[in-house]
Amino acid sequence: MKATARAGLAIERTRLEPLVALRGACGVALVIGLTLWLGSPTLAVSSAFGAFSSGIATFQRSWRPRPALALAAAGGLAVSTFLGYLAAAHTATFLVMIAAWTLLTGMAWAVGPVSGLVSTQMVAVMLVTVTLPTSALGALQHAALIGLGGVVQAALIVLFPVRPWGVQRDALADALAAVADYARRLRHDPVAPFDPQPLMEARSAAALTPRQARRRPRQLRGYRLLAERIRPVLASLADPVVGAAPDGPERDRARDLLGATATVLDAVAHAIRWGKPVRLPPDAMAVLEVPPTGPMLSGAARRAALRLMALVADVVESSDEPVEAVTAEGAKDRRYLPRPTVPGMVPVALRALRREARWSSPVLRHAVRVSVVASCGYLLGTALPWGHGYWAPLTSVMVLRPDFGQTFSRGVARFTGTLAGVVLGGAVMALAHPGPYVSAALAVVCAASLYLLMRTGFIVASACVTAYVVFLLGIAGEGWSQTVAARVALTLLGGALAMAAYVVFPAWETPLLRDRLADWLGANGRYAVAVFDVHARPADRRPRQVREALLDARAARAAWEQSEARAHKEPVRHRGLSRGAARAAQTALSTMGRVTMLVEAHLPAPDAPASKEAEAFAEALRQSLPEAVTAVRERRAAEWDAVHEALERWQDREEERPGVAVRGAELLVEALDDLTQALARRPGKPGSRPGGNPGKD
Repeated sequence: MKATARAGLAIERTRLEPLVALRGACGVALVIGLTLWLGSPTLAVSSAFGAFSSGIATFQRSWRPRPALALAAAGGLAVSTFLGYLAAAHTATFLVMIAAWTLLTGMAWAVGPVSGLVSTQMVAVMLVTVTLPTSALGALQHAALIGLGGVVQAALIVLFPVRPWGVQRDALADALAAVADYARRLRHDPVAPFDPQPLMEARSAAALTPRQARRRPRQLRGYRLLAERIRPVLASLADPVVGAAPDGPERDRARDLLGATATVLDAVAHAIRWGKPVRLPPDAMAVLEVPPTGPMLSGAARRAALRLMALVADVVESSDEPVEAVTAEGAKDRRYLPRPTVPGMVPVALRALRREARWSSPVLRHAVRVSVVASCGYLLGTALPWGHGYWAPLTSVMVLRPDFGQTFSRGVARFTGTLAGVVLGGAVMALAHPGPYVSAALAVVCAASLYLLMRTGFIVASACVTAYVVFLLGIAGEGWSQTVAARVALTLLGGALAMAAYVVFPAWETPLLRDRLADWLGANGRYAVAVFDVHARPADRRPRQVREALLDARAARAAWEQSEARAHKEPVRHRGLSRGAARAAQTALSTMGRVTMLVEAHLPAPDAPASKEAEAFAEALRQSLPEAVTAVRERRAAEWDAVHEALERWQDREEERPGVAVRGAELLVEALDDLTQALARRPGKPGSRPGGNPGKD
């Protein structure tokens, strides 16, 4: 409760976008004003919901163009509202529609979080708009006006762009800043961990359609790949086993190189984020050159330093290009990740829905849960003598999420924010008795406040949404006295139904933790096998295979971290995996990935001689991996005897001058042994308490 209150009330100034909020509020004001002037208060309310929802959709974290999001949200809301009007005449028919529509809304989370949030919002707004009386022809008119609201928002985005390509710029700048922060931390901790999430976000942002690729600013090209290549070189330079010596002049030189690289990357990240020319500090550039007295590093550390200097030089060379210039041959440029067009998203969405159409899927369970809760909430709200019966299912739909943590925090925040918004809006309506135009102006102010504070506290945002609905319905003559009492009670009812649904029909992440660990182990193992295969047969090197294995390992790590974070908030415990054991296993697998990255940073040249020992080690790891993954899933100890034997033969072969590959293999085997030891712990054993040291559990 304390964490929910702190997060729900926190307002982060760095995430505020006043110009974007003002533009969205102007779209809402324009639609309300025109329909109120030329039409009626009821039409103004419907059109305002379309513009309001389209504006909310444009604030979602998506790599799609903002106008497309506005049009998609308004189009979906128009269709759902029209169907809702047609079914609202009969309670049974409308109940069936709510059940079917919320089921589809829940399944939309399989496509992505943006689709899930936008579709949830469609259902919530539809529950409000269908309460406005109209005929079948009027329903069509209402749907058209809702779609018009999306068109107006899209037109404003096109006519008054604010930071074009802003989300893509932020994602790329965050990736470069993350690598810069990693370099600084390596100066003090040579084995510091690295969170690959910013690089994953930058990769998603780099996915473009051919039309977007032609319009993309030149400054957004190439930097992500350079950041990807710099990261393993930084780790290999700082590592005391395969890089610079732990102490002495070599370590000092490595620290200087790491600090200079961080300074350059920060300067480039700042320039990309704000679309400005890069200002490179001369002191840092002087460090990134071979000293006049000659090389200060030797062996693998010297190779890593030279490679780092070359990569930073590529960054500097790229920074000299114009910020917004687009090449004449941009139409033929295919150096980007392909993104499906809007028609091409249909088969992608269908495949995602088929993939989640199984009873064990959390998405399907969420869809069933939200469908049942919304139907029950509508029946209870209609049966109670308070009026505004739609408020209970609306609250349930807005609160329910596929995981328990978000459902609980949003339920508490929703009730608190709704209470504050209803009291504030009701007090204003009671004391001032505003007319339609004043109520419209107050609704626009609430919409602007929501747009400005949307990416901060959910309690504050819920208060703004509730006050917006109160003032907006005040345009159509809704009584404020009924609004306060009924909506507070029905909001509490909807939140209680949502929480009860999770108790009756849960979808816990905690029992899936071992499966996520097994998936991460398998992905890390395939990545390691791909890297050692290159060391075994340099002439047959396949960089694409190594790259794909690395991406799979990152995705598996992200899935584990997401599941572990959700499980930490759930009121259940895994009987075979304590929190201390989970942290120790995570440390071991993170070390395994880092070691593999170090070995990848020193891949041999294609003309280098083959290594039979590396081939034997890779084959032993490949053969042992499937059984080890199965053992992790089934709570058995993984066996690495074949891997140990292959490593011992390799060590005997290179006893005098061990190379980077054999040293990396030693660290890799140690990480595998640490993983086995961590998972052998049982709850209640020493070292498995929640506050223990993950390195010693």
